[in-house]
Amino acid sequence: MKKLIKSFLSRITIVKELMNFLWEYKLWWMMPIVIVLLLVGILIIFTANNPAAVPFVYTLF
Repeated sequence: MKKLIKSFLSRITIVKELMNFLWEYKLWWMMPIVIVLLLVGILIIFTANNPAAVPFVYTLF
């Protein structure tokens, strides 16, 4: 469990660094793209093991 939490926190810091990079170099137009990609990735991860949610995910795409 500790390994899972540590892995999750390291991924959050990567996202934080990416957002800081985009903000520092004034690439504000890329932030919505990155946020949407992150949300889609989270959706895929959470619904990967849930066969009941598959039809609802397919309707989104």
